[in-house]
Amino acid sequence: MSGTTSSELPKAAGEGRLSYAIFQLARAHRGHAAAMLRAMNLHPGQELLLMQLFDHDGQTQAELLERVGLDHSTVSKSLRRMQDAGLLTREPALHDRRVMVVHLTDAGRALQEPITDMWRTLEQVSVRVLTPEQVEMFTTCARLIEKSVRDHSRQASVG
Repeated sequence: MSGTTSSELPKAAGEGRLSYAIFQLARAHRGHAAAMLRAMNLHPGQELLLMQLFDHDGQTQAELLERVGLDHSTVSKSLRRMQDAGLLTREPALHDRRVMVVHLTDAGRALQEPITDMWRTLEQVSVRVLTPEQVEMFTTCARLIEKSVRDHSRQASVG
């Protein structure tokens, strides 16, 4: 009895080869990144919030939400966990006590180099069998596909 290998396409996905390939790629890539993040005691998505704060410390939760593109409950939960871990602080804004401003702590800032190294390593693993031209072409195609999906989702939610 032969099992399905990751290269075999299920019949139900026959009309969606590209979408199935994207799903498989995203799952493998996210799994590898998650293992690297666990070594830093981080959960997937927390590094995205930290990277935004490395570039612009002192953002509001609303600004972070917009920049990372995650939903409100995910960001709130992540920020709470990161605050409990001593990586950041959240304090009411001076101009509006309902607005929370997020700042890195020294422990949070200390993760900048390890996170940069993680992304560098993940990139090296990801592109090791590709030419620079293939990397450029894939990146361009991925951005176009992302835009197409986002535009369609926006139109579907409006209409």
